[in-house]
Amino acid sequence: MGADTDRMTQPSQSESFIALLDAELPQLAGAVQVLRVPVGNIIFKEGDPGDGMYVVDAGRIGIVLGTDDPEPRVIAHVGPGGIVGEMAIMDDKPRSATARAEVDSTLRFIPRDGVLALFSQSPQLMLALMRYFTLRMRESNARHVEELLEAGRLSLVGRFAQSIVHDLKNPMNIIGIAADLAGSGDASAEHRAEAAVMIRRQVSRLSTMINEVLDFTRQTPGSVALAPLAFPGFVSALLDELGPVAGDRAVKIVCENPPPGVSVAIDQRRLVQAFYNLINNAADFMPGGGTVTLRFALAGKEIQIEVEDSGTGIAPEIAGQLFQPFATFGKKTGTGLGLSICKRIIEAHKGRIRARSEPGRGAIFVITMPVVE
Repeated sequence: MGADTDRMTQPSQSESFIALLDAELPQLAGAVQVLRVPVGNIIFKEGDPGDGMYVVDAGRIGIVLGTDDPEPRVIAHVGPGGIVGEMAIMDDKPRSATARAEVDSTLRFIPRDGVLALFSQSPQLMLALMRYFTLRMRESNARHVEELLEAGRLSLVGRFAQSIVHDLKNPMNIIGIAADLAGSGDASAEHRAEAAVMIRRQVSRLSTMINEVLDFTRQTPGSVALAPLAFPGFVSALLDELGPVAGDRAVKIVCENPPPGVSVAIDQRRLVQAFYNLINNAADFMPGGGTVTLRFALAGKEIQIEVEDSGTGIAPEIAGQLFQPFATFGKKTGTGLGLSICKRIIEAHKGRIRARSEPGRGAIFVITMPVVE
């Protein structure tokens, strides 16, 4: 049982109401029933008529939702001095939960009609019950918010684990096949060379996915050490590093125009990773190969870089979700973290990134970064 359901409704929340109720109860004479309920027994079930409320004099009562479910939820515990079933007094509707004795308990049952008769004679009694009911609702709301947050965290972890495990299996399987091929006694030198290339590519792919996971779990854009650098020099280094990697996937990187001769404050290693994520994402949508075009422009004190692929473009229904974690949009590979990490790296450089698509063109990502004076 979680900590959020282990809380006990405190007697102090209801003692004002109980004190007023005890003073008025003699007027009801024989209408009040004393019940002794053994541990585990049901006092009322969800859906039963709301015919009255109970005052807990001894023991502990659990308020349960979904008693027919494999794992019913205990949403509250009510101890001595607490009240159970008070909602029946408010709305005269069937019970919304089940009350069950968690230990041997003693309760007083007060019929709804009797309580309403007391209310008509003592407005203070009604006010005290309303205050108690409000406190109970606040407590229930707080628990509900905590449960929603926890459910969200668990859902995120589940999606994270499912995505990572699924995507790690594919390269591991290919490595296993390649290793069997290379280790075969009758494998030719050519086949062994092919197996070595397959293994290197899959190891690189695994390394990329692991780095993406590490970047994502940092909860920050990662450490960036910004230093002034001539932008043409960065582009040259970028092409030298990413050209061969893209070539392995039959993707060619071309510059439509020369990069402007300005300086930018960047962390070269991290910014190269951002462009790698963009180009790798483009390659995923061009399985038969294609072209990634870079173009550059100056706009005031900012430099604008466009990265356009020759794929099918961005579907309108996913345009607003591209940078969300785990958004793979039907890709058979990848963690779904690449574009999310790319956005965080760009923003760590005080820049911005957006995406657009035009009819007859591929996906276009536009990066804007400040220029160093």
